[in-house]
Amino acid sequence: MSIKARNLTYIYDEGMPFEHKAVDDVSFEIESGDFVGLIGHTGSGKSTLIQHLNGLIRPSRGEIEINGFKISSDSQNLTELRKRVGVVFQYAEYQLFEETVEKDIGYGPKNLGLSEEEINKRVRESMEAVGLDYDKYKDNSPFELSGGQKRRVAIAGVIAMRPEVLILDEPTAGLDPGGRDEIFELIKNLRKTFDMTIVLSSHSMDDMAKLVNTLMVMNKGRLEMMDTPRNIFKNHAHRLREIGLDIPQVLELAIKLRDRGIMVREDAITIGEIKEDILRELKKGKVLDNKEFDNIEDNRKIKDEINKDKTDKDEIDNNGVDKEGYHA
Repeated sequence: MSIKARNLTYIYDEGMPFEHKAVDDVSFEIESGDFVGLIGHTGSGKSTLIQHLNGLIRPSRGEIEINGFKISSDSQNLTELRKRVGVVFQYAEYQLFEETVEKDIGYGPKNLGLSEEEINKRVRESMEAVGLDYDKYKDNSPFELSGGQKRRVAIAGVIAMRPEVLILDEPTAGLDPGGRDEIFELIKNLRKTFDMTIVLSSHSMDDMAKLVNTLMVMNKGRLEMMDTPRNIFKNHAHRLREIGLDIPQVLELAIKLRDRGIMVREDAITIGEIKEDILRELKKGKVLDNKEFDNIEDNRKIKDEINKDKTDKDEIDNNGVDKEGYHA
């Protein structure tokens, strides 16, 4: 299901003294089946744009077309569109309200007028898709689950509607690193299982680099960039910092290493990509001091990945680094 925006503009409190243009003349096209990441600082217009994608709000100017359904300022009945475009909001657990997990996930399909047999089938399949055992959790209150499990229930409730487009607004907000990784892995699997178009909003540049095929960068209500993550992070790192965004930590490390003459690829955005280059440099006798990994949250992962492939581990202490640093 393709998504096209043409000169999309949205103004809060238009005509009032405190009117605010949250989305400003934005145009783009998302191809059917694409996995798109949406990034931008707080107040950039990300969430407002997301709310347009299934008609929760309507444009002040311009329009969005989703597989033939047009959303403009005078659009009326958008029920059919909302069946096809599912939205999981930030802190998705606030979408939960039924007394059991089964009832909550089945609420949407029930409102579609489906048979009990079809509702049950969808609930089972959706719970399985998000990693929740049907027999174990179906009768549980969703409010007694962990934060990560609540997110899974909320996502299951959306995919039980069988949307062709899945929109996720900061789906890992408030979760610990383990819970965050689980949700991102779940999203990857959902795309493979249901062949959906996915639009994911997140502040995690490292996860965006690993997950999405296309990256959209919002700034002050305008679409600043739209390209592959590799091209954006490689060619526009300085501009991203100017507008208050980070770059992937692995790319940050690559820049530091290249500044010291350690020849790693300049467009590295994942640990796997930089690991081979570091190992090659180590074999040449290059030394990497611990300071190269300062302030890199994923340094443990990087060190562990490198040490898996080191042939001589006798010089390496329990932290994967000897007193001098990394050596060949």
